[in-house]
Amino acid sequence: MLAHFNDDVLFGENWNNQDIDVKTRSIITVAALMSQGITDSSLKFHLQNAKAHGVTQKEIAAIITHVAFYAGWSKGWAVFNLAKEVWGAGEGDLPYEDEAMRAHAKEMVFPIGVPNDGFAQYFTGHSFLAPVSTSQVGIFNVTFEPGCRNNWHIHRAKSGGGQILVCVAGRGYYQEEGKEAIEMKPGDCINIPAEVKHWHGAAPDSWFSHLAVEVPGEETSNEWCEPVTDEEYGKLK
Repeated sequence: MLAHFNDDVLFGENWNNQDIDVKTRSIITVAALMSQGITDSSLKFHLQNAKAHGVTQKEIAAIITHVAFYAGWSKGWAVFNLAKEVWGAGEGDLPYEDEAMRAHAKEMVFPIGVPNDGFAQYFTGHSFLAPVSTSQVGIFNVTFEPGCRNNWHIHRAKSGGGQILVCVAGRGYYQEEGKEAIEMKPGDCINIPAEVKHWHGAAPDSWFSHLAVEVPGEETSNEWCEPVTDEEYGKLK
């Protein structure tokens, strides 16, 4: 009887119903299992099924990130690890010549993206940018080469605003003016209030990637200040 409902009804009639396409059904199923904290082989099967039905690496990263805001970050990280296995790129799939950069890319489900040329003037070293979400809440995966950091800057806002950083790979630092730098490793989250002067970037010996989440606010803007000097940066370990 159970096999009948599972094979004939659930995976037969329900999955073949044309009211919703199979790609959408795959996304809904992954979100439902993730929200319940189910991260065993059944979820991995449905992740593989989602990939087979056209869900891309970029899309699954956005899906998991979105659901994590509602279901919890711990569930999100567990699903990210499974997704990395399913969407994990092989050596021939990564378009990076630098061996360390290729190794870093394999550590995360998010793409490294393209050179961050639009903001290059505000960075020491090379950085890369990959949009994860550009609607509702802006979420971007920012990647720094070893030694790269952005200038001191301030997120201005009349109310609300600020930024949230979530490290997804490598090792880096966040520092507020007048305070000691905070080391960031995968899973670490930093909440940056509006009107606080700060900088963030990679450790001298490691690639570093973090999600930058734009906190909604009123009359928000970004004020770029002076670069982090070699002397300031040299104090880091």
